[in-house]
Amino acid sequence: MAGFRNGRGRDNRPPQNRQPQQAPYGYNAAPPPYPQQQWQQPPQQGQSYGQQGHGQRGQGQQPYGEPEYFGDPQQHQQYSAANSPGHTQMFSVDDPYGQAAGPQAPPAPVGPRLPWKPLLSGIVLRPADTFLRMRDHAVWGPALVVTFLYGLLAIFGFDKARDEAINATLSTAIPYVLMTATGFVVGGLILGAVTHTLARQLGGDGAWQPTVGLSMLIMSITDAPRLVLALFLGGENGLVQVVGWLTWLGAGALFTLMVSRSHDLPWPKALGASAIQLIALLSLIKLGTL
Repeated sequence: MAGFRNGRGRDNRPPQNRQPQQAPYGYNAAPPPYPQQQWQQPPQQGQSYGQQGHGQRGQGQQPYGEPEYFGDPQQHQQYSAANSPGHTQMFSVDDPYGQAAGPQAPPAPVGPRLPWKPLLSGIVLRPADTFLRMRDHAVWGPALVVTFLYGLLAIFGFDKARDEAINATLSTAIPYVLMTATGFVVGGLILGAVTHTLARQLGGDGAWQPTVGLSMLIMSITDAPRLVLALFLGGENGLVQVVGWLTWLGAGALFTLMVSRSHDLPWPKALGASAIQLIALLSLIKLGTL
């Protein structure tokens, strides 16, 4: 009885050697204590790594692996909200010198394509609006037809060539006239391509098809008044010569305006781009009648 009262009757082993009792069946026993390495938790919001942060992740503790923020805690909240799942933030670098100049897309067309009648009348009556509207539209149909018809009649504007065509037989005159008209079409294509190439070298940004087509139309339309008078009065007539010089100056103005609108160039550069075509027209057509 004395031993039972002193507690030695149940278990006389020291406390540190005492084994845990087995839990009854159906109950989960707590795992035995064992030494565990204590990892330093990342600092909480507004704390440095030298401070000890306690608490759970859902209670304001900074997640492990995220960068440390010093200063305003609001910055860390914005960073966490922007980079949470489903809210990834795109980062960009601000260029202090502005956006770098790169290749730009061509401008959208000013308006729809003009039919051939408003196109031909617009070149004479409304050249600035017509060239600006047609700067992105090819005009191959009107350009080829008008230039070919102009070439058919251009041979009769030269006195010597007209006499040869009239005195020749029909089987000889027809191929001769057709070849002359074809030569004017090919020459118009080459001169228009030269004008476009010079405009691009001077900084223009226009397309080659509208430039070549419009240059062919300008070449044919501006010389039409001189050609009509030359058919009846001859190329050596003084009035025909004066009209020829005036129409040549008008062609220079229209070429300059067309290149300026089609390639976004100032008028000095536009005039320089069309200079070769103007000189060629002067030497081949105008000077041939003097």
